[in-house]
Amino acid sequence: MDKIKDTRSFMRITHRYLGYFMAGIMAVYALSGILLVYRDTDFLKNEKKYEKTIAKDLTEKQLKKELKMKGLEVEKTEGSILYFKKGTYDAATGKAQYSKMELPFVLDKMVSLHKSQSKDAISPLSVFFGVSLFFFVISSFWMFNPKTKAFKRGIKFTIAGLIISIILLFI
Repeated sequence: MDKIKDTRSFMRITHRYLGYFMAGIMAVYALSGILLVYRDTDFLKNEKKYEKTIAKDLTEKQLKKELKMKGLEVEKTEGSILYFKKGTYDAATGKAQYSKMELPFVLDKMVSLHKSQSKDAISPLSVFFGVSLFFFVISSFWMFNPKTKAFKRGIKFTIAGLIISIILLFI
């Protein structure tokens, strides 16, 4: 019986203090997640103009990759100049002039949390965040005695949450 009490006590205390520690990180992830919902709009974005010289004679596909512009399509070509929405590219000189709608610096950095890859400096934070959230899932089952009404109701809510998440994934 003492081992069960020790496990419950450990889970509750760790859940509590890890929760306080993670509150700031979760706030940033929550706000950036909300911003990501609107990434296909210009919500909170400002137009930023670019002028740079890149490689000459790029194809449309290469230009799209070089300028990091999704959906770039050449609308017309006059001589060596390719015209696309919000910009031009001179294939003879490599000069590109274009504009993009971008989030302000701080908001852009927040959104990058959700897009991190293993090679990024921020990736350990993302892994720590994910592992911590998973710990919260597991440790929450030690918050109440399994014989109580609150625990049994909690299990029903957990199952409902799982089912709704799975359904929404496949819609």
